[in-house]
Amino acid sequence: MDARLQRRVQRYGWDRAVGHYERHWGRQLEPAQARLLEMADLQPGERVLDVACGTGLITFSAADAVGPEGAVVGTDLSGEMVEAVQSEAGRRGLTNLSCERMDAEHLDLPDESFDVALCALGLMYAPDPIEAMREMHRVLVPGGRAVVAVWGARANCGWAEIFPIVDSRVKTEVCPLFFQLGTGASLESAIKTAGFGETGDERLATIMRYESEENALVAAFAGGPVALAYSRFEETVREEAHAEYLASIESYRDGAGYRIPGEFVVARASKG
Repeated sequence: MDARLQRRVQRYGWDRAVGHYERHWGRQLEPAQARLLEMADLQPGERVLDVACGTGLITFSAADAVGPEGAVVGTDLSGEMVEAVQSEAGRRGLTNLSCERMDAEHLDLPDESFDVALCALGLMYAPDPIEAMREMHRVLVPGGRAVVAVWGARANCGWAEIFPIVDSRVKTEVCPLFFQLGTGASLESAIKTAGFGETGDERLATIMRYESEENALVAAFAGGPVALAYSRFEETVREEAHAEYLASIESYRDGAGYRIPGEFVVARASKG
């Protein structure tokens, strides 16, 4: 598919999702983000880059870890996401955190300017994830480290039918290879191809909990990567898509809500 179109869909889709994203996905993504930060082992005074930072779910934790003597730069393709981070950083009075709109494959940042590069569940959306990893490699100092988290194998993610359900109604062009990086050793292979040396990864099984049908629907349709396509649905189409998605997760029903399985892959690599 056309990479420019994919970036455009990503940018404006996440602009629309910003109001729902953190409220409906923050808790669900926490296991991957917590493990990513553990593996990063951030130290006071370090310079950290957070690629595809979204609303700052790990960006602010990184800023706390490196302290006022360190620095964190968040980047995201969505201007609305960037504004959300900037606003919250201002509210908190953080002087060691900045955020800019940038394409992960074309970082407008100097070579060898960061000690650590992070990317929590954003790499799947890059048209060329290896190029995005090459950019992370470029901006790291020698010996610097990168930690990346992606969604795991499609078969282990119970919410995965959201993509064909939406695509059957309007072609999303969101992320045709969304689960590829989480399959087998694909993530580790991509990282090595990008030039990193020592690499190791972990798989994390998780359960995503939703208290009601409404919560599950808002998260899947309005708070995630299909938000732009979903915004174009007429009401009757939305109702049909909602019914089909709820049928796809029916086996995970837990009372009035759902317990939907998911999987993450988290990898750490070093720049030689």
